[in-house]
Amino acid sequence: MIGCSSGLLAVDWLRSAAGRASGKRSAAPAKMASAEASVCDGELWQTWLPNHVVFSRLREGLKHQSPVEAEKPTSALPASSQLPPQLLTRNLTFGLGGELFLWDAEGSAFLVVRLRGLGGGGEEPHLSQYQKLLCINPPLFEIYQVLLSPTHHHVALIGIKGLMILELPKRWGKNSEFEGGKATVNCSTTPVAERFFTSSTSLTLKHAAWYPSEMLDPHIVLLTSDNVIRIYSLREPQIPTKVIALSETEEESLVLNKGRTYTASLGETAVAFDFGPLAAVPKNIFGQKGKDEVVAYPLYILYENGETFLTHVSLLHSPGNIGKLLGPLPMHPAAEDNYGYDACAILCLPCVPNILVIATESGMLYHCVVLEGEEEDDQTSEKSWDYRADLIPSLYVFECVELELALKLASGEDETYDSDFSCPIKLHRDPKCPSRYHCTHEAGVHSVGLTWIHKLHKFLGSDEEDKDSLQELAAEQKCFVEHILCTKPLPCRQPAPIRGFWIVPDILGPTMICITSSYECLLRPLLSSEKDLAPPLEECLQLISRATQVFREQYILKQDLAKEEIQRRVKLLCDQKKKQLEDLNYCREERKSLREMAERLADKYEEAKEKQEDIMNRMKKVLHSFHSQLPVLSDSERDMKKELQLIPDQLRHLGNAIKQVTMKKDYQQRKMEKVLSPQKPTITLSAYQRKCIQSILKEEGEHIREMVKQINDIRNHVNF
Repeated sequence: MIGCSSGLLAVDWLRSAAGRASGKRSAAPAKMASAEASVCDGELWQTWLPNHVVFSRLREGLKHQSPVEAEKPTSALPASSQLPPQLLTRNLTFGLGGELFLWDAEGSAFLVVRLRGLGGGGEEPHLSQYQKLLCINPPLFEIYQVLLSPTHHHVALIGIKGLMILELPKRWGKNSEFEGGKATVNCSTTPVAERFFTSSTSLTLKHAAWYPSEMLDPHIVLLTSDNVIRIYSLREPQIPTKVIALSETEEESLVLNKGRTYTASLGETAVAFDFGPLAAVPKNIFGQKGKDEVVAYPLYILYENGETFLTHVSLLHSPGNIGKLLGPLPMHPAAEDNYGYDACAILCLPCVPNILVIATESGMLYHCVVLEGEEEDDQTSEKSWDYRADLIPSLYVFECVELELALKLASGEDETYDSDFSCPIKLHRDPKCPSRYHCTHEAGVHSVGLTWIHKLHKFLGSDEEDKDSLQELAAEQKCFVEHILCTKPLPCRQPAPIRGFWIVPDILGPTMICITSSYECLLRPLLSSEKDLAPPLEECLQLISRATQVFREQYILKQDLAKEEIQRRVKLLCDQKKKQLEDLNYCREERKSLREMAERLADKYEEAKEKQEDIMNRMKKVLHSFHSQLPVLSDSERDMKKELQLIPDQLRHLGNAIKQVTMKKDYQQRKMEKVLSPQKPTITLSAYQRKCIQSILKEEGEHIREMVKQINDIRNHVNF
């Protein structure tokens, strides 16, 4: 993978030679380039954004990438992108209002940069300020695309082996930042079809998109490698709400040695899809009876062999309806190769009739107009299992455009390198110009503008039905193609796919932001429309008058209604406050009375306790006197009698013990007299012997005192 320096050099070369490198159709007008340059000079944030600290942080994350991950096998990748992970075209950037969101794969978080705060008011921008939206439950798979929901509340983190939904946190504060401008904000994430992808190891996610309705709960549409489209609701992310099977038979069970099915090898599997604008369709499309119409979104499904199928999806009423699968849609004029065999992307431009853009990996773009089906067309299809006579729309290929993916050198230069370079192409709508779209691929970025849409509408609005006139219109009006960014300037260079692409809204000046493979930010101002002429003064006056009327009738009226509602609510709250204050005073009085009652009860309790103790003492005396007058001995008296009967025996034993002690005492006295006698020689004792004798005498004396005390007690007891 080449660095960004070669890509930047190629940008300058391409801008100087836009007519040679913008495609086979036409070059961008010079007026647009000069106008865009003037817009670029007037926007300060465009000067400061490439130097922001977030890009340095992301480049540091690239350096820490494990080389093992960069060289791991890619057999599980789709057939259209058998490249190492670092060479896949990604889109890890999106915008919301005046904020730029960049996905940090190393930290599993979004880095949010406020473009309105860069260089605003002539001050020096704070190039180190950004917010970090951290995933509480980070995805375990590698992210290749991030997609903002139509309601702007959720972001889809899309990978080949799974999908996860991140919920954007709340905003508040002066600048309406996430959680008041905290540096790091935790975001909840919800895995979609986690058990499905975990249990099916060979299954891969080919394409994912949000259901385009903003009025319903968010739904995500997934196209997997088993040729099935599943629609999941965020309320039940593990169970699909609707399933669209694109295969008729069980032939998907036949798998080749390398893990691909036979249908995938023949290009008979879907690779991409896109929703068209909301339209009214008959009820019989959904298999219902009646001639009424139902509002639904057309879903165009592209197969790898170039065939296009159509179905209609309506989730307005639970549980939703899925129309019959129509197709393949016939293409006019017919071509032997069916306009390519390596289709990779489809885009439906928001116009009526619908215009489909079909891209192939070889760099071909087909602009097809969706026309209503005619009776003479071949309405039966081998791919469709519904053989009823329904009119199938047809595709009129208005023009073909070949993109110059890699710059071609003069003949004879670098003939050793293969000139047939091909790669998958991603198609992006332009949010401000419906007749323009953008292509991102491994070799850079192209922009395509369809200048013939207005004349096509005039032609379809007229009574002409000759297709030759339509072909003449296609020959006269051709689209223009710009090669905005080239990351493969020479055939010998390896491709360096971009990592992010976003169109900044008009509020900050329409600008294209491209993030290169080395996380360098490239900016290109754009025009929001094909004509940039100032309106007349009469139209300006009408516009101001209309805006004033709208403000008076819509905004001011609604503000008055809101004011009345707020005043009514304030009055209600004041009444509630008054009532609550009254309740609070009542509770205080009740608390005071309860305390006084508790004190009185405590005094009564003490009096009752004293009376109870007095009564208990009287009861004891009565019971004692009662038991003393009974003629029959009680159990305790019997026990006392037994003890008294045993006392004489004990006295006899004690008397014997006293006699023995007396005899010992007399014996000791005689011994002492003999010792003290002067006739006998004096015996000298050592200090140790003297100490032992004193201790023995002391113990015997204590023993004698105890025996005397016991005898006295027994005498007293017997006398009693």
